[in-house]
Amino acid sequence: MRLPRSLASATTALALALSLPYEAMPHARVRDDGKVAVPPFGAECRTSVRGSHVVAYCHNPYVGTDRVRLHIECARWWDLDTDGEPVDDGPATTVRLTGRCWKEVGSVWISHQKAD
Repeated sequence: MRLPRSLASATTALALALSLPYEAMPHARVRDDGKVAVPPFGAECRTSVRGSHVVAYCHNPYVGTDRVRLHIECARWWDLDTDGEPVDDGPATTVRLTGRCWKEVGSVWISHQKAD
């Protein structure tokens, strides 16, 4: 009896996958101390300041969704510091965050939170 080509190739692929050694099969990563390793998380963010304007780009290369938020501390005491709205940065996506002060920018940072 002959198998159809699509079934034959699927059967061959399954047989090859099952014949792989245990080290080649994907499984949970366990450290030497017996604890399960935590998968990587967090978007990589780059900020730029031009005058009183701030722009940040955050790229998330991981599977989980990262909720990013732009924080700006203005240099002048009378200038209002701002905390931007949280933005969900999904897997393999890049988001743009913007903000500004009236005068000089003192410092800028991005906060991260797991959205799942």
